[in-house]
Amino acid sequence: MPTADQPAGRRRSRTSRFFTELLIVVVGALIVSTLLRTFVGQLFIIPSGSMENTLQIEDRVAVQKITDFQRGDVVVFADPGGWLGSSGEGTEDDGPISRGLEFIGLVPGSDYLIKRVIGMPGDRVICCDKRDRLTVNGVALDETRYLYASPDGEPDLPSDLEFDVTVPAGRIFVMGDHRSASADSRCHLSDTSLTGPQGSVAFVPIDNVVGPAFAIVMPFNRLSAVQRPPIFDLVPDPSEPPPTEAVIKPEGVTC
Repeated sequence: MPTADQPAGRRRSRTSRFFTELLIVVVGALIVSTLLRTFVGQLFIIPSGSMENTLQIEDRVAVQKITDFQRGDVVVFADPGGWLGSSGEGTEDDGPISRGLEFIGLVPGSDYLIKRVIGMPGDRVICCDKRDRLTVNGVALDETRYLYASPDGEPDLPSDLEFDVTVPAGRIFVMGDHRSASADSRCHLSDTSLTGPQGSVAFVPIDNVVGPAFAIVMPFNRLSAVQRPPIFDLVPDPSEPPPTEAVIKPEGVTC
């Protein structure tokens, strides 16, 4: 005959199975999110106005890691050395919630930035031609499609600094779309470095790049693709192999 404690035992067994299954679901979700973060992509919260009006402060952008990036793409990258200390553009630490989201891969850490790739390895980037346009490998860029414009329609200059650089092997030259508010590669052309010649930290190592941004996913009224401007299709590949070290002219360029 069944004993009086059998129903209680069955209840304990059901409770134990519930928590075991819950633990399996949680662990499985963490594994999946980690794999997605490592191999597929993750979200990035825009912390500053350096990419306006393409990206606004507090936009959430999806960054993918499956395909390579190219000239003209907007990319997220780890600080190549001292950029965040001077710009304050990194992701803010909002406490345990942000740290938890970072752990499961919904947001990256606080040492990441986002800019547009202007020069790939070997590219010669010059500011500016007689019409105040950047040139890359001799091709002038019409940047009106993405360059920041004030509320009254006045566009930013492509750059208020004159420079002539050749991007070294394994690195890229990046700039924000809101040029007057972006502490980008231009601002570090005179920085000292513990691991390379002066100005080397202005050129972001390709290994530091998380990947290209492909969509704004939040807020929902901003839902849209982040597109690569077609003007970059007109830029030819460099005619010579990239140098081992960057070529920077004139000396002393800085923001």
